[in-house]
Amino acid sequence: MSMELIPAIDLRDGRCVRLLKGDFNRETRYPVDPAELAAQYRDWGARWLHVVDLDGAARGEPANLGVVAAIRAASGLKIQLGGGIRTRESLETALAVADRAVIGSLAVTSPDRVSAWLGELGGERLTLALDVWVDAARGPIVATHGWTRASALSLADAVERYLPAGLRHVLCTDIDKDGALAGPNVALYGDCVRRWRDIAWQASGGVRDAADLESLAASGVAAAVSGKALLEGRLSAAEIKPFLPGA
Repeated sequence: MSMELIPAIDLRDGRCVRLLKGDFNRETRYPVDPAELAAQYRDWGARWLHVVDLDGAARGEPANLGVVAAIRAASGLKIQLGGGIRTRESLETALAVADRAVIGSLAVTSPDRVSAWLGELGGERLTLALDVWVDAARGPIVATHGWTRASALSLADAVERYLPAGLRHVLCTDIDKDGALAGPNVALYGDCVRRWRDIAWQASGGVRDAADLESLAASGVAAAVSGKALLEGRLSAAEIKPFLPGA
């Protein structure tokens, strides 16, 4: 299967922003309407949109659902939504406006609950966001709480824990690469694909140009998520066309 590019929109106060390495104090705001931006991505050939509700992540419950609903209505794109989904109620409200919900810290702190959700809803409705710090001695270690804490859980242990529950989609971000336009950690994703071939890996963090997309495609990941490079015009419609199913 060829790699698919999934554009990303991060929402804060209903606006389109990007954070550097997840730091709320290092925010860049973009003067573009999120729904109009999503419609542009659709016109380029995108099929999915990755949306991060940053206010929801900070509050512990989704906070921009109205904006997400407007994005979906304006673009017709399938939505993968994350940010503040920590209870069954918030999961249901997220899935009312999105096709897949992204579960982050809860996948580390409440594995029994998340496993039950996977078993009930199926692997196509949930994506686990396993964001990592790459430790020279221990390898990739999963971070939690908006990347402010490193857990004791390795990426390998996290993946293996959820395989029996039907895990299918994993969004993996190398935190040191996120928003830095320094290139993705291709070696990390290549290793993940080799070790867990039944997982549809989504690579996130560091994409800066078409060459990075080609390198990620060669690693075998199912998808690459990109926000900043698209927002700043580093990727043209022509360059991303091979990675957009609807182009």
